[in-house]
Amino acid sequence: MSQPIEPTEPAPRIVDTNVYLGRWPTRRLPADETPKLVALLKQNGVAEAWAGSFEALLHRDLAGVNQRLAAECREHGAGLLRAFGAVNPLAPDWEEDLRRCHEVHAMPGIRLHPNYHDYRLDDPAFARLLAAAAERSLVVQIAARMEDPRTQSRLLAADDVDLAPLVELLPKVPQPDSADKPGLRLELLNALGPVRPDLIDRLIAAGPVYVEFAMLEGVAGLAQRLTHVPPDRILFGSHAAFFAWQSAALKLRESALSGAQIESLEFKNARQVLPGT
Repeated sequence: MSQPIEPTEPAPRIVDTNVYLGRWPTRRLPADETPKLVALLKQNGVAEAWAGSFEALLHRDLAGVNQRLAAECREHGAGLLRAFGAVNPLAPDWEEDLRRCHEVHAMPGIRLHPNYHDYRLDDPAFARLLAAAAERSLVVQIAARMEDPRTQSRLLAADDVDLAPLVELLPKVPQPDSADKPGLRLELLNALGPVRPDLIDRLIAAGPVYVEFAMLEGVAGLAQRLTHVPPDRILFGSHAAFFAWQSAALKLRESALSGAQIESLEFKNARQVLPGT
């Protein structure tokens, strides 16, 4: 008599490029404790998650934020969580923060929040940061939005980041001379949906720009975007723990996508941006 088949968790393969650790400033979230978030990710077949810190939005000591983020990823998510540190190009010691992210914490990239750190993308300081990150071949993530404006606290309101200056800036970012350095790779977080589709198209045409789909809304939203956004420029992103992780998975299931397209979105495109450890 054959033995009953035990239910198993899905084989981990998803690379979630948009998760956050810690506490959101204005309310508790269901998975805002790192062990809970890690368990949730593993249960849903996530092999790797690129993690920033909610503390990076309002804390002034970003060196401390990045140190705690790196420690949290090592302690609770070794092999799963990859820390993306925060850098503010208006801070007097931002070059040291960038160096420590790269050399001390061995972070593969940085995550920027211009609307919370109060600078525009046409600020010369941002251009210098982008060039320095490209020289170190760090992935740069820019969070275009963190929370729907309709639910923001009036005292903590943050406008969406104006991404338009990137169209002219990206072609000017110097690339490393060494062939073994990939140079600039830029991912826009929480941009599909809030940002005009025509601007997304111009940004992708301007350089090595990628987007994820955590805030994309509408029936068959991914299938519609894939009609004009290059299929290798969209990555998987959940914006957990702020959003329920399952909402990202649902975006894949409710769109009429081929198996090859799903594989590209779940992990293959992300592996092109950042190879696995």
